[in-house]
Amino acid sequence: MLVEDNEVNRRLAEFLLRSQGYEVTEAASAEQAFAMLATERPDLIVMDIQLPDMDGLEVTRRLKEDPLLRNIPVVAVTSFAMTGDYEKAIAAGCIGYITKPIDKTTFIGEIASHLVEQ
Repeated sequence: MLVEDNEVNRRLAEFLLRSQGYEVTEAASAEQAFAMLATERPDLIVMDIQLPDMDGLEVTRRLKEDPLLRNIPVVAVTSFAMTGDYEKAIAAGCIGYITKPIDKTTFIGEIASHLVEQ
């Protein structure tokens, strides 16, 4: 699942993921993500940190509090990388951290490292 409010960034990430054979569902907000998670269980969530209705770290904290969702790995993506942001993402429950602008090799490598063949 890709949670990203910026359409251009969402299209790029979706393209990169699909080019590697991943199925991608998209949400443009925290509200949409939670609605989709009521019926879906993705193998991984790529979470933008800057979302309009609730920031991605808060979304991740709420996911990790839910027994039905807590085991879904979350990889944070942000364009506002500051000192300490990686640590904040990990503390919120993320297992990975990617900065924008997205480097396609780094992005795909980070995602692949958290998914196992099923």
